[in-house]
Amino acid sequence: MKNLKLSWEVLTEVELQREKGEEFLKLSAVDIERNRLFFASSANFIYTTQAPSPQVEEAWSRTSVAASTQLIDLETGDFITCLEYAMEKEALIIGTSEGLILLYSVDDNATEIVGRVEGGVRCISPSPDGDLLALITGFGQILVMNLDWDLLYEMPLDNLPEGVDIHESAFSADSSEPSISWRGDGKFLSLSKVYDSFPLHKKLKVWERDSGVLLSVSDPKPFMGSVVYWSQSGAKIAAVYNREEENQCPSVVFFEKNGLERSSFRINEPMHATLEFLKFNCNSDLLAAIVRGEVFDTLKIWYFSNSHWYLKQEMRYSKEDKVKFMWDLTDPLKLICWTLAGRIITCKFVWVTAVIGNSTAFVIDGSKVLVTPFSLSLTPPPMSFLILEFPSSVRDLTFCSKISQNRLAASLSDGSLCIVELPLLDLWDELEDQIFKIEASYCGINYGPLLHVAWLDSHMLLGVSHFGSGPSNSSKRASPDGDVHSGYYLHEIEIRCSEDCVAGSVTCSGWHAESLHQLYLEGLVISIAPNTLSRYSAFVQLEGGKAFEYTSKLGLKRGDRLQRYDDMNFLSTCPRMDVAPIQGYARERPLLLGLDDNGRLHLEGRILCNNCSNFSFYSNSGNGMITHVIIATKQDLLFIVDVGDIVQGQLEKYDNFVPFLKKKKGENESISINMWEKGAQIVGVLHGDESAVILQTLRGNLECVFPRKLVLTSIINALAQGRFKDALQMVRRHRIDFNLIVDHCGWQAFIGSAADFVLQVNNLNHITEFACAIKHENVMETLYRNCVSLPCLKGDKGLAYGEPKGTDSDNKVSSVLMAIRKALEEQIEETPARELCILTTLAKSSPPALEEALRRIKVVRELELSASTDPKRLLHPSSEESLKHLLWLSDSEAVFEAALGLYDLNLAAIVALNSQKDPKEFLPFLQELECMPTILMQYNIDLKLQRYESALRHIISAGDHYYEDCMNLIRKVPELFPLGLQLIGDPPKRQQVLEAWGDHLNATKCFEDAATTYLCCSCLEKALKAYRACGNWMGVLTVAGLIKLGKDDLLLLARELSEELQALGKPGDAAKILLEYCGDIDNGISLLVEARNWEEALRVTFLHRRDDMTLVVKSASLECASMLVGEYNDGVEKVGKYLTRYLAVRQRRLLLAATIRTDKQSMSYLDDETASQASSNFSGMSAYTTGTRKGSSASTTISTSTKGRGRQRNRGKIRAGSPDEEMALVEHLKGMSLSEGAKCELKSLLICLVMLGEEATARKLQRTAEKFQLSQVAAVKLAGDSISSDIIDEHAFTLDHYIQYVRKNLQNSDAFSWRLKVLV
Repeated sequence: MKNLKLSWEVLTEVELQREKGEEFLKLSAVDIERNRLFFASSANFIYTTQAPSPQVEEAWSRTSVAASTQLIDLETGDFITCLEYAMEKEALIIGTSEGLILLYSVDDNATEIVGRVEGGVRCISPSPDGDLLALITGFGQILVMNLDWDLLYEMPLDNLPEGVDIHESAFSADSSEPSISWRGDGKFLSLSKVYDSFPLHKKLKVWERDSGVLLSVSDPKPFMGSVVYWSQSGAKIAAVYNREEENQCPSVVFFEKNGLERSSFRINEPMHATLEFLKFNCNSDLLAAIVRGEVFDTLKIWYFSNSHWYLKQEMRYSKEDKVKFMWDLTDPLKLICWTLAGRIITCKFVWVTAVIGNSTAFVIDGSKVLVTPFSLSLTPPPMSFLILEFPSSVRDLTFCSKISQNRLAASLSDGSLCIVELPLLDLWDELEDQIFKIEASYCGINYGPLLHVAWLDSHMLLGVSHFGSGPSNSSKRASPDGDVHSGYYLHEIEIRCSEDCVAGSVTCSGWHAESLHQLYLEGLVISIAPNTLSRYSAFVQLEGGKAFEYTSKLGLKRGDRLQRYDDMNFLSTCPRMDVAPIQGYARERPLLLGLDDNGRLHLEGRILCNNCSNFSFYSNSGNGMITHVIIATKQDLLFIVDVGDIVQGQLEKYDNFVPFLKKKKGENESISINMWEKGAQIVGVLHGDESAVILQTLRGNLECVFPRKLVLTSIINALAQGRFKDALQMVRRHRIDFNLIVDHCGWQAFIGSAADFVLQVNNLNHITEFACAIKHENVMETLYRNCVSLPCLKGDKGLAYGEPKGTDSDNKVSSVLMAIRKALEEQIEETPARELCILTTLAKSSPPALEEALRRIKVVRELELSASTDPKRLLHPSSEESLKHLLWLSDSEAVFEAALGLYDLNLAAIVALNSQKDPKEFLPFLQELECMPTILMQYNIDLKLQRYESALRHIISAGDHYYEDCMNLIRKVPELFPLGLQLIGDPPKRQQVLEAWGDHLNATKCFEDAATTYLCCSCLEKALKAYRACGNWMGVLTVAGLIKLGKDDLLLLARELSEELQALGKPGDAAKILLEYCGDIDNGISLLVEARNWEEALRVTFLHRRDDMTLVVKSASLECASMLVGEYNDGVEKVGKYLTRYLAVRQRRLLLAATIRTDKQSMSYLDDETASQASSNFSGMSAYTTGTRKGSSASTTISTSTKGRGRQRNRGKIRAGSPDEEMALVEHLKGMSLSEGAKCELKSLLICLVMLGEEATARKLQRTAEKFQLSQVAAVKLAGDSISSDIIDEHAFTLDHYIQYVRKNLQNSDAFSWRLKVLV
């Protein structure tokens, strides 16, 4: 569903050697390597010229071109009949009427006779691969030879009747030029110029290449001349039928290689018209032909799709020109025409989508335009909603869709301009299947067919005319001002209608077009696109991608009408250009996008996509502002790109628009859509809530896809506007998770608008479906995280509401359903359907509110049992229907238990029966409950439902007779002990409860709580055992005092506690017991020394005047100081070694990362673990492993024993070469810091040494410890700084440098508060 538009045309003229009428061009050839054209004239001249191109400076305005000329010296009466270029020989192959075969080298200007055939050379056709040459002689023979001019084989065109001399003129019956057509792969050749027993009928014959064996022969057909052409793909052979005998116009026919006719179509020309030069382009998708008419000649171009041939372009020429053409051999959309007088016209076409305006398709098919509004009908051509029929073939059209007017302008091949006004889409129903004949508008001056027609406003057109190259005449036309200029003119045309437009009808006549202004352009116009953000304005692109803005005088305030915008230029010429009006992003101008021939999508001097095959725009706003760009790539992928990402340059997420081989971690959804059929193209979109992209396959059928990203955007846009009904319809239609409606701005915001939601939807079935789908998951952060972003705009309606009172701020499901239920009760009148919907909200709450639902059902059941005539009965469903609905939504066992929880045995029995339970399972249980007293029934139901608190209340209220059951329940469920103490008021029973609670705590090893509980119930022996079990010696001795334990027993208890504490590693507490309760001074001081409590040990020795123990303390303190000095010195060495290793590993990792970054493809597959392992493999392990593992073991020993509480515990071994080695080294350096306990012990030791007169030892210890701490802190600081840096500076990242920094800035901090100032 696309139209073929003429993008540009370039005219050049070859100056012939002789006067006009004495010489004309006959034949042509092309050199694709050097882009040269060759022409042979009737005077045997060979003209060589460069192919016209817009890239050549001022090629668009030249009227003549320099051409080298060479006369081929032939005998009198001999003339050139064939001309072909042999790429392998780099020379022209020339055939003459006398049978000469010449090889002419253009570069050397040398002619060589390579052969001669009898009867003359009528046709020369090289094979596609250039290896063979097929000739047709004047005697009807086909000669096939190689480029060494060796004859491989020959064969007759037809079996001649007996008595016919082959040397007689074979072509006397038909004067048309014969032609040979090769299949694209060169394996077969075909010809229709043969004899037959029927003088007006011919046969199509196909021969094999290698052997010359006749492969197939068609039935005799009325072929027109010798026009036959094999498509490049080899699928079909095109020929022409002459149907004058049938009083019909000629038709183009397609054959298969077996000679059978496949299909045909009529050319819709007069019966006497003839068709010549039928040729496919290099892609075999376009078929062009010259039609010779009585008044003018026509170049027609057809396109095949959906089993129909569309006439996409028609260009008229005067009969004197005898125009001929040839397709470019490499560019499928470039065509070169030439006339007998030497005029060469190069035409470049471009495919544009036929879907324009408000998603309406206008498909050109000759003089007809097939119109289909996709919002009403998704009908593929050749079918259509309605047909517009014009006086002649349509070459270009444009559509203007305004609020109140829809106008179509069409430029026709006869140079006229037609205007059609269509009604609004709401009034199109009556136009279906109608055909409207359109009249040409009246125009004072004929400018020829206008190119690049575009609407500036609903009554103003902009078009381009090319004076001097119009195909309808061979002379230059004058501009309206009388000046003769060859080039492009911009015309501003005012459109008026003399007839009154009737609403709902199509206005086909009465239009007047008047040219108001014209502007000469010094350049080749490539495309024009209207600027929808500015009235009376359009963007014009000239050759090279140069962008200009044209502004009409009606909208021009100041300045030139044509202003250049260099910042909007494309990097190369873009035949396809479109304007995307956008809103916001601090832009005043729209986005100007262009697509070049190489598939590059351009925007403002940069390339968005390198492999784009097509693109379109989508808008979900009512004002027509574009929100998304849809890009189809050559790999058949569809990308939905946010306009914001394009404007802000955030296109990394789209992976350069190429298919990725490996999904990134955490990526749940692909950013692209795989198109199901290769070669499918975007033809249009449905804007707004439809959110559809229309694709057309190569077969021609239309498919409508709904990209998830566009659908979600439309839904969120509707929700932001408060259109809940539309949003819910889209969610249901596209099977989107219903939670999107709740989560798009947070469920708290939705709760406030629940009433509006219910009121707008007003469909209880849809609300029920919505309630069943609510779940705790936030789909905006999980399921649709990669598709849309959270809007949550301050201006959104959903955020204007606060959170309702009484809702659970953490329970999304229950809160939302409660709000829906409340809205149903307030907004919807009471009906049975509403009651079922309310039951749904209760059943789907989290947890399900089944008891409340059953209470509502119970009310209805009671009304039914009472045979009440209350009108409310009619407003509720029956209890059976309600119960079945509830059971359908919930687990039947849960509903049964909820009925039991209401203590209604009859209701429970009804639930069990409706849930198809076996009566043997529930009936005995219910009968047993029915026989119990009410309190016991409730107690047993609570036990079954594990509602233990309620069960405890019921069994206590049953009386003292059931006290033992109460205690058993409390012991079985220990969580009931606090409630039991609250409910039981009898003191003896409370004591029993407390003792039982203490026993439970003691059994669960909660000894502290157990001891306290025992104390509350005066169980002192059990309390003492509990304190002793948890090691609380003070509690044990205190309880012993409460028991009034004897002196000897107390002393024995103290000794036992001291030994237990020593075994537990608590020498300080053990020393305190020995000193205070046992009076053991010697052992007490020894334990204080062991506990490193130096000051306390010295105090006790002086208290008891034990000089001998003072010497013991002094000796132990000196020994400890000496050991710590050695440890800290070793620690300084290890800090340096670990830091050196860390810097080496870090440096190598950075080098490896820099190497990897140079190869982007490798980087995408390299994860962190691989990089770490690779970096470790490059590092030298031996130096590290020999020195570190010993030090690590020693450090562990020091830190875990009584000798090594100076530093924190090591966090495990470091594996050299492991992925986490780098961070493990850092963590190990941090773990070597002085703990708070070590600092206290160190300070205590320093004070003790000073008191004992060992000032020198104390100073040495303090300086060594300070040096170690400075080194450790500096190393951690250095490692932290290097982690955040990508460069390791060997001069800046040194330990000495950082030690100086720490000494200067951190020495007076709390970390160094353990030091004695007198020793500094």
